[in-house]
Amino acid sequence: MSNITIEQMRFWSPEVRELEPYVPGEQPKIQNLLKLNTNENPYPPSPKVVEAVQKILANDADVLRLYPDPDASELKHAIAKQQNVAAENVFVGNGSDEVLAHIFKAFFIQEQPLLYPDITYSFYPVYSQFFGVKTKILPLNENFEIVVDDYKQPNGGIIITNPNAPTSIALGLSAIEEILQANPDSVVVIDEAYVDFGAESAVSLIEKYENLVVCQTTSKSRSLAGLRVGFAIAQPHLIAALEAVKNSFNSYPMDRFAIAAAVASFEDQKYFEAQNAKVIASREKLVNQLNELGFKVLPSSANFIFASLPSKDAGELAAELRECGIIVRYFNKPRINQFLRITIGTDEQNQRLVDTLKNDILA
Repeated sequence: MSNITIEQMRFWSPEVRELEPYVPGEQPKIQNLLKLNTNENPYPPSPKVVEAVQKILANDADVLRLYPDPDASELKHAIAKQQNVAAENVFVGNGSDEVLAHIFKAFFIQEQPLLYPDITYSFYPVYSQFFGVKTKILPLNENFEIVVDDYKQPNGGIIITNPNAPTSIALGLSAIEEILQANPDSVVVIDEAYVDFGAESAVSLIEKYENLVVCQTTSKSRSLAGLRVGFAIAQPHLIAALEAVKNSFNSYPMDRFAIAAAVASFEDQKYFEAQNAKVIASREKLVNQLNELGFKVLPSSANFIFASLPSKDAGELAAELRECGIIVRYFNKPRINQFLRITIGTDEQNQRLVDTLKNDILA
């Protein structure tokens, strides 16, 4: 972008010239690098996932010349079974970011503003600008928690990440219900990218609330970030709106490998639960170790933590860790510019982080 001149930008649509794109987590190619910056799962997906992908090529590679199922019905049924809902309650897309884009288009272009927190997933303001959605940003309280009463005002929709990103703090189901009940004529979206690491899913509320959409991903808890599979769960009338948007944008968003891999993952519940338990145990161990080093760590229900060290500037600390071959996520933004978001790795990876802090940076 920096090499593009204003003269060259005359070919762009006026709206695109004004866009402030989302900045993804860095993916550097450095040997012996410890990546704790993009919330990827440190463990591989279920072995059944690999088998499912290999089976496609082993049985008949010729199928790759054919379009995949535009409805991804096998995947919808697998998700429905695992989530204890009907297949008609499931929408799938090419990663939860694409699902969220369809959600913004389908529900949030309204006269009243979309409500979301000031500290949240940074794709929301990007999509708001991209789709021309009016917004009203509501501040988290001093403890970085959502204030439920703030969401009891006129609006054209509500979107909340739960657990929140990057704070990692979860909102309870009773609070979510309170928001749903206060907004019967607005769509309320609960973005649950990290829910499997300790929060309670709002999927159990789908049958009760006609205005609820729950969005999830396979990138984190199912270790499928490289395949891009996201989904939403809602009552059929809301799913129909998402299907209308999807089929007006890309009617074949899920490729054969992604469908087969995700189906295999949802069918291997035992492996899924075991890997999540390992991440949660490692998170609690790391939190205790960082507390001993003087860090302040917010209560986490995610596969990452949000931590600050009162004795040291967060930006400087991130830079020093990088020099030691460890990258974490630093957000140079108001209210959170003294925090680092640290992805939970394996116990060995987390120990490398702790040892580096203790012996090389804070010694």
